[in-house]
Formats: sequence, structure tokens, C-alpha cells
Amino acid sequence: MMASMDEPLLGNGVKNTGGVGEGLVVTEVRKQLYLAGPLIAAWLLQNLVQMISVMFVGHLGELALSSASIGTSFASVTGFSLLAGMASSLDTLCGQAFGAKQYYLLGIYKQRAILVLTLVSVVVAMVWSYTGQILLLFGQDPEIAAGAGSYIRWMIPALFVYGPLQCHVRFLQTQNIVLPVMLSSGVTALNHLLVCWLLVYKIGLGNKGAALANSISYLTNVSILALYVRLSPACKETWRGFSKEAFHGIPSFLRLGVPSALMVCLEWWSFELLVLLSGLLPNPKLETSVLSICLNTGSLAFMIPFGLSAAISTRVSNELGAGRPQAAHLATRVVMVLALVVGIVIGLVMILVRNLWGYAYSNEEEVVEYIARMMPILAVSFVFDDLQCVLSGVARGCGWQKIGACVNLGAYYLVGIPAAFCLAFVYHLGGMGLWFGIICALIVQMLLLLSITLCSNWEKEALKAKDRVFSSSLPVDMTT
Repeated sequence: MMASMDEPLLGNGVKNTGGVGEGLVVTEVRKQLYLAGPLIAAWLLQNLVQMISVMFVGHLGELALSSASIGTSFASVTGFSLLAGMASSLDTLCGQAFGAKQYYLLGIYKQRAILVLTLVSVVVAMVWSYTGQILLLFGQDPEIAAGAGSYIRWMIPALFVYGPLQCHVRFLQTQNIVLPVMLSSGVTALNHLLVCWLLVYKIGLGNKGAALANSISYLTNVSILALYVRLSPACKETWRGFSKEAFHGIPSFLRLGVPSALMVCLEWWSFELLVLLSGLLPNPKLETSVLSICLNTGSLAFMIPFGLSAAISTRVSNELGAGRPQAAHLATRVVMVLALVVGIVIGLVMILVRNLWGYAYSNEEEVVEYIARMMPILAVSFVFDDLQCVLSGVARGCGWQKIGACVNLGAYYLVGIPAAFCLAFVYHLGGMGLWFGIICALIVQMLLLLSITLCSNWEKEALKAKDRVFSSSLPVDMTT
């Protein structure tokens, strides 16, 4: 039965004989690029919000940069990664429901996710209020800890808009609606430059103004998307207004949301842990600043494979939900080739700009020279990070978050972090040693995810997707 469900996709006279027609491949590439292009731009522009804030603070002095860097890292570890991870469960839920044409479920899933993420944000906000004291317990420099604590307290409002923003993005993305996401992110990035300038320099709030600017910009972004969902005919089927059903089924959401959060957090935390560990190295202000800049640079480049990852999670979830496993399999093979090309190209660009990139963040020659030495290492890590990123997108599309969480736990915390600690503090390689450890983790993670993907039974995955969607189905008149 499943084979016959694939037949409509095998056009141009190509039969489903186990081979892949050239026309199918070209069509799949076009579909993925159509999704990935705007999503790459959107994620790059969204990433610019934090990046611009750090750049503004960087020109206030080395201490201000170090404090903002540690504060941003702590916020990512304890808040933003958690919210983004839980929201990523919508890649599976909304994507498969859309493929199965159970459109009304998307709006319910989005509302349920926003409700859960808001409750989580309340708890995180209480933790953030004690950031300075927590960083002191971890042995951070007292000046840096105090500055980071002040910075993150001014960023608490951002928590309560970041979660809804992530939910709206995934709600639209899984419906193949990506241009509004890109345009709203562009408006937000431009607005953020003005807001940062006003709060940091004109009003004179310094690094506190940069933190507050994040909240204003996230609010701008989510407001634009919420208006689009409310008013656009494109969302007429998937958004039918607020429903009391959003308050039900929370345990079932958490069964996927918690592993989704762990899958994202375990990876995200390991990178942020590099910055925290760098504060324990000799000359912590230099090491922290450089590692933070490398992390921001890697995050900026990472938006390209992250866009591909979002595209493949949408393609895979839509096709599995529609009962077309071979189409999902083809999409997976296509994205792996695209990711390999992207990884090599971006890695070469990093190496070519290594002597100039540091000036975007700092005027200190010591910082610029250190960054130039780090960029080739960053380029190597990006190739593996690029490949594992798209494989993680496949995992989200299939609903393999529990498996992904186990993979990330083993790769980063049994291999990567111990290797990084050993190379940095035992063999005295400093910040370079920390990054070499992460490269080890990325290789292990990529190989494990690749093995799981290659061994998958796509027909069974399509049946699982069908069960997931229709076990959540509700009578239409239950929505208001």
C-alpha cells in the first residue's frame, strides 16, 4: 500500500523501481531551495539581533564585551536554547499534520506550545535574576560576573516574546510559508540597529541598553508574524482562532517537547560551555572575548545549514504525514549533497577572511590576531557541524527527538567536553584546545546520525507519522 502512495510523486514517466529519476531530483532540489533560501535569510537576520548587540557592547571596552558575552552565553544555556528546543517539536507535529491535511491541528499545536513555553519562561526568569551569584559559584571573574548579571536582568523581557516567536516561525515554516518569516526578520534586524544605537549611545544605557534592545526587537518580530497569521488567507485553514483544546493534551506535547528540548539543549549547551570554560583559562578576558566571537561567527555561518535543516524537516515531515516515504527518503539524500557543498564553500570563506574578521568585533590587535589563528579550526568544525545539522533536521521531521537526544548526550558529554577539557587544561592548548574537543564531538554526532538515517525504514516512519497525527485528531467543532 505504501508503495502505491508514492506513485503521484513519480512523474515524468519515471516508475518507482528503486532508482531515482533525474526529474525527481531536480524537483526536490527546487523545493528545498525554495524553502531554505528565505529560511537561511530569516535565521541570519534573527541571529543578527544578538550579534549586533554584542558588537555594540564590544566597542564599549573589553570588560563590557566579556560581561555581555558571558551574559549572552548564560542566557542561551538556561533560556533561549530551552525555548527553541521545545518549540522545535512543532517541526514534527505541525509538519506531519500539514502533510496529512489535518490543518486545524496546526493552530492548536501552536497555541499549546506557546502556553507551555510561557510557563517555562516564568521559571527561567527567576533563575536569571540570580545570574551574578551563579556565575561566581562557577569561579568566574567577579567583575565579569557582576556585569553579566546586570546584562541578563535587562534581557528578562526577551524570554516572554522569544518563545512565541519560535512557535510562530515553525507554524508558518511547516506550511511552506517562508517569505513572511524572512521579511519580518529583515524589518526586525534593521529596527534593531536603530534601537541599539538609541539605547546604548543616545540614552546612555550602555550594555544594559543592548540587552533591552533584544526584547524590543523580538517583540517587533513576533508581532508582525502574529498579524500575518491572523489576517492572511494563507493561514485561513490552519488558524481558526483561539481554542480551549490548547489547554488539553499538554502531557502528550511534553512527551515530544522535552526530548526536543534536550536534543537542542545538549548540543547548544556544549558550545556555550566553551565560553564559560574559557573564563577559567589564563587571561580570561582575552580568552572569553575570542571564544565568544568565534561562537558568534560560527552561529552566523551556521544559519545557512540551519536553513537547510529547517527545510528538510519540513519536507520530511510533510511527506511522511502525506504517506509518501520514498519522497521523504529522496529529500534526505538530496539535502546531504547540498549540505556537503555548503560546508566546503563556507569553510574556505572562513579561511580567506581570517585576518580581517576580528576587526568587526574589536580594535584590540591581540584579539584580532587570536581570531585569525582560530578561524581555520572553526572552518574544519563547520563542515562537520553542517552535516550533522541537516541530519538533525531529518530526525525532527521523523520525530526521532529521543534518539537525537541520546546521540547528542554521548557525542558531546562523553566525547567532546572531556576532550576539550583535556586539550585546554592538561595539554595547555587554551581556546584552541576547547574547540578541538568540539570537533571530536561533531564527528561522532554526525557519524551516529548518519548511521541511524541510513538504517531507517521509511515505510514504517510514514505509518508512525499517520498514527501520530490521527491519534491527535479532534472533531472540527471543538475549535472556536
